[in-house]
Amino acid sequence: MQTTLTDSAEEAAAILKSGRVVAFPTETVYGLGASIYCPEAIMRVFQAKGRPGDNPLIVHIYSLEQLADVAGEINSDAWKLIDRFFPGPLTLVLKKNPLVPDTVTGGLGTVGVRCPANPVAREFLRLSACPVAAPSANLSGLPSATSWEAVFEDLDGKIDCVLRGNPSAIGLESTIVDCSGSKPLLLRAGAITFEQLQAVVPEIAANTSPDKQAPPKSPGLKYPHYAPKAAITLCHGDEKRIEAPSSAYIGLSEPPEGILLYKLCRNLEEYGSELFSFFRHCDSKGIDTIYCELPSNQGLGRAIRDRLMRAAGKK
Repeated sequence: MQTTLTDSAEEAAAILKSGRVVAFPTETVYGLGASIYCPEAIMRVFQAKGRPGDNPLIVHIYSLEQLADVAGEINSDAWKLIDRFFPGPLTLVLKKNPLVPDTVTGGLGTVGVRCPANPVAREFLRLSACPVAAPSANLSGLPSATSWEAVFEDLDGKIDCVLRGNPSAIGLESTIVDCSGSKPLLLRAGAITFEQLQAVVPEIAANTSPDKQAPPKSPGLKYPHYAPKAAITLCHGDEKRIEAPSSAYIGLSEPPEGILLYKLCRNLEEYGSELFSFFRHCDSKGIDTIYCELPSNQGLGRAIRDRLMRAAGKK
């Protein structure tokens, strides 16, 4: 299969509407999309990524008018979050419309819904004229792709099209909140922080100990994610020297001596946006070990900490 590279949202949307699979940019990470009404294309998304079939996909919409096509019931807490954060890097888990195929939801009665803010994504979704099921556009388990080049590196020859855009501004997958129960529950941390969510729905809780034996309600809860080929070692930014050949470092504090390659981030926003691309860069350089500074569990630090813990196999 030849993978088309295009800068045209119109061309990419035409390819998707013909029943094929398209990678597209969003503000979080690049997504790998198929129409929710095309079961064959949805199955090809799973096949291209090597993704387990019980790992649900997030459905991307262009406008609130499409919500009824995806969700069967929306409670008052969900509407508060929609009014405040759509479009943006937030996914809500809602009771699904029965017309949404089980292949999209992993057989669950709920569905994750997101309305991206990225202008290229919005134009692509508008022209596609249907809700689009899309996980991250990378091979399952590897760091998410935050540039079209990373998508092409992972999926060239496995998908039909890559819609090129700028590198993802946030660089971390969307915040996911389960609004299908009696009170909202944070399933995955992201750029919209727990504190921001709490300001809108004070009763929200964080899912601190998910049941890994139960079917996952959202991506990122059950299977290994975000890991480069290099080993991940978590640290606290106070190491003075590291006696390890072929090692790298990323964090907010000055890197220790003995590091071959490093990324010193000015703030948490830069840390989040650079994390996955740094992982991929280290792999391209043959780095054996990446030392990653663990930020605090507050604000955006919660999301970065979550990705680091999962990449290191600690979660």
